Amino acid sequence: MWIYLRPLLPPNPYLKSLKTDCARLDDSAIPLLVNPSLQELCLHNCADLSGKLLSEIGTQCKDLRFLWLGSVAENRGRAIHISDLEELLGGCSQLEALALMCDVSLFLRYNFARVWASASEKLTSLEIGYLSSVTVTELLSPNLVSHQSPKNIRPPILPSLQKLCLSVDYITDDMVGTISKGLVSLTHLDLRDAPLIEPRITFDLTNSGLQHINQHGKLKHLSLVRSQEFLITYFRRVNDLGLLLMADKCANIESIRLGGFCRVTDTGFKTIMHSCSRLYKLRVSYGTQLTDLVFHDISATSLSLTHVSLRWCNLLTNQAITSLASNKDLRVLDLRYCRSLGDSTLRSISNLHKLKILLLDGSDISDVGLSYLRPGVISSLIALSVRGCKRLTDKCISALFDGSCKLELRELDLSNLPNLSDNGVLLLAKSRIPIVELRMRQCPLIGDTSVMALASMQVDEDRWHGNCLRLLDMYNCGGITQLAFRWLKKPYFPRLRWLGVTGSVNKDIVDALGRSRPFLHVACHGEELGADPY
Repeated sequence: MWIYLRPLLPPNPYLKSLKTDCARLDDSAIPLLVNPSLQELCLHNCADLSGKLLSEIGTQCKDLRFLWLGSVAENRGRAIHISDLEELLGGCSQLEALALMCDVSLFLRYNFARVWASASEKLTSLEIGYLSSVTVTELLSPNLVSHQSPKNIRPPILPSLQKLCLSVDYITDDMVGTISKGLVSLTHLDLRDAPLIEPRITFDLTNSGLQHINQHGKLKHLSLVRSQEFLITYFRRVNDLGLLLMADKCANIESIRLGGFCRVTDTGFKTIMHSCSRLYKLRVSYGTQLTDLVFHDISATSLSLTHVSLRWCNLLTNQAITSLASNKDLRVLDLRYCRSLGDSTLRSISNLHKLKILLLDGSDISDVGLSYLRPGVISSLIALSVRGCKRLTDKCISALFDGSCKLELRELDLSNLPNLSDNGVLLLAKSRIPIVELRMRQCPLIGDTSVMALASMQVDEDRWHGNCLRLLDMYNCGGITQLAFRWLKKPYFPRLRWLGVTGSVNKDIVDALGRSRPFLHVACHGEELGADPY
């Protein structure tokens, strides 16, 4: 695939920024990617590139300011050596932001902290895909350089760091305390773990650990999330007292995200909301004890929330959203998998005319409820998701899009709607909305007619052939046959870059489509397309 890249990247001493998807590239493409003049380099899906990529960047890109690397050396037979990381950190002395979205635990642990001593003193932002909490603690602890010379103290690591985003095995008291104490300029802390087994107390976060957060008083954004990717587990050793202790030191927090705090009740969450007067982003997931009472008196506070996410908070009802809707400046509202929310919720938010993103996955809404979004809310939305709202039918399309106003909608998720058929997609095509990302996964009644309708969709008088769509996900749609693939060829869908289909339809046809459109990423194993930015 690098032969397609070569004409696009001729020698250019003025090239400052490069962003590309490396899913089909290997080490042979590295000379084309590491231009010495680069100041910003963003490479996604580098699974087939080895650690040589890191060392070459360190050798060639001396003026680099921003570096984002995804999935480096994840494929079998590829490897990253500690010397590759050392050359990267030592060579890029001007680096200000670094994101290594790969498993850094593959590096030799006993050398890891020593290598980071050579990192740029200008580094203000660091994001790492995965490493162990023990490694983080060792990296940021003021350990001795030499055990034989107690006076030889290691200088501070990452002295200018303001933003730290880490995915670890366990979020622990020791790690949180070490980060809070060692990074004196920290304003943004984002920690996520995904335990494989239930954590013991020495490898867990407790009330004691929370009271060490923000020791230097500069923190503006805090995110603590326990993922349930591998195990249904929570922060079981944190309760309302822990949030009370944390709130005392976090009065200036502007954004907070808490995921998996199953023992925290309305009292703990209200403490945060009443203590942090500058809060404008509130995100809670798996708040199993969060009820309507937490928002009962929100109108009496000085809060002006613009971003609210309440995922998997199943005790919330329509009344909570009615209270929350007093924040007229709301721009993002994520209510995914709050299963008790229904049409009254949509009536409550119908006056939020600044709303840009609305996510309602798994809620109990109907076609009639969606009509409440028209015209006030739907005209401002850029993203709408109703995935898994089982009561919706083809009528939801006409309820939303009646042609009475100009829409800014660019992302629409209609996945897992058992009653959505080709007729609904025909209505969507006739609406001529310039949608960029359309997801219709797991819709058993959608078939070839939908593909033909979208391929022929005319956005305006001069442009057609479904030319706005960049992402189309129709994985496991029951009526898709070989006929649909004729309409996925050129000249149809000229801007399409991501396509989700069921590979079992006909593997040869899927492979032929990939060959005829080399810049189209075809996913046929059920993987979600694109990232979840919300």
